Amino acid sequence: MITVCLNEANFEYDIHSLVKAFYPGEDVKVFADREKIYKLEEQCAPIFRLEIFYCRETEACTDAIEIFLKEEKTRGSEQGRQPLAMECEEQGKQLLAEISSQDRKGTKAKAQAKIQADFSDRGDTKNRLKRCLYRMLSEYSGRTLPWGTLTGIRPTKIAMSRLENGQSEADICAFMAEAYLASEEKINLSIEIARREMELLHNIDYQDGYSLYVGIPFCPSICSYCSFSSSPIGLWEERTDDYLDALEKEIDFTSQAFRRKKLNAVYIGGGTPTTLSPRQLHRLLAKIAASFDFSHLLEYTVEAGRPDSITKDKLEVLREHDVSRISINPQTMKQETLDVIGRRHTVEQTIESFHLARDLGFDNINMDLIVGLPGENVDDVRNTMEKVAKLSPDNLTVHSLALKRAARMKMFPENYQGMKMENTWEIIALTAAYARKMELLPYYLYRQKNMTGNFENVGYASPGKAGLYNILIMEEVQSIVALGAGSISKRVEQGRKIERCENVKDVAQYIARIDEMIERKRILLE
Repeated sequence: MITVCLNEANFEYDIHSLVKAFYPGEDVKVFADREKIYKLEEQCAPIFRLEIFYCRETEACTDAIEIFLKEEKTRGSEQGRQPLAMECEEQGKQLLAEISSQDRKGTKAKAQAKIQADFSDRGDTKNRLKRCLYRMLSEYSGRTLPWGTLTGIRPTKIAMSRLENGQSEADICAFMAEAYLASEEKINLSIEIARREMELLHNIDYQDGYSLYVGIPFCPSICSYCSFSSSPIGLWEERTDDYLDALEKEIDFTSQAFRRKKLNAVYIGGGTPTTLSPRQLHRLLAKIAASFDFSHLLEYTVEAGRPDSITKDKLEVLREHDVSRISINPQTMKQETLDVIGRRHTVEQTIESFHLARDLGFDNINMDLIVGLPGENVDDVRNTMEKVAKLSPDNLTVHSLALKRAARMKMFPENYQGMKMENTWEIIALTAAYARKMELLPYYLYRQKNMTGNFENVGYASPGKAGLYNILIMEEVQSIVALGAGSISKRVEQGRKIERCENVKDVAQYIARIDEMIERKRILLE
């Protein structure tokens, strides 16, 4: 455990994210409550504590931030291993309150720093704090992070906004290195992808265009790393048509509300849409086709996803309805790993499904991979990349494992003891090299909290086959209307002001409250 004690509640999320990036395996507790810190440390001694003091301007001093890194002390055999809170009791609890700078100078710390700040400029203050904290943690841990202080999910936005303002690549590189301490490799990747996104989005009508997402929240089984709003199809087979009934009501409302807009992309995801039967798939796709004007449609994607849900009949339904892009997602080509993570398909099923889709005429197939899965090393990833390269997909998306609280791996870590989950520069470089060998170029990128190795997810595509919807949802430049349980609609206005509304995640609640979900959208559009 690592504890962080603040003298006031401010920048907690940014501090937590940065400390967690350096120490992904540790619980990081951030509180502006010294009593809560004491109690935590009495239960479990932290490997170190950070104390962060926001010093507001007074007659005696200007705005500043002071940071102290304190290690746990190992006491003599009589006292044993004591929490840091005991040391603070000896110094006086007033240490963690707003006490004077002179008092704090007298406390013992493994590392400490003080930076000037201007609390009236929140953005600049946050960046100064993160740079200072980054340098302290980097020196203490002996590590650097590929993305430096960047903990947001869309680093390409920084490069894109500066390119749009006419800045040179050299100026952008210098800015990102100084402001965020990012590595040269990641800065260059951001710029390359930003340029490609700008080219792909050049003819998109942001004002009058929109995209449509349709969520099918069912899967053959739930993977141990998954935290999405998804349910095993076996539990819902008798009510799947009820779900489609509710979805059709939402489709009817949306088609009328956006009848004067241009539909640019349709993305059917989940879950696993191909858990639906061929009849149900036909019902859904026929309803979409009858409800929306496709004359401006540039892309139509369905996540076939799990190879164990794919059949010839289902693929033929997708072809009948002119679906232009599908995903067949192995995650890994190591069977032992598939068994561990709860994917109930085989490596052979992945290969067979891919060839079947090719034989039926699909010429834009994406494959998703995850690196950092339990027990996998660079040789396992190389083996996966070799097998994928033989298939030659048109798109390849490489995800770094990110575990959220609802994932079974996170909730029951004891089931995965002894299975190292790692991601390294070598693995990331390996996947990038294979992608380029397959003549696939990076075209979109995003990051998530708690990513293994603090890396990123990157989408690669052959020329003309980039997933437009992926770029639109990441860059948030166009409204996306999302239908189905657990989906989130985004209304993007000129100036890129974004408003959102969510559908409930629970399938039964979605069915029962569909009129409320429609009303939420009505309010969003008004």
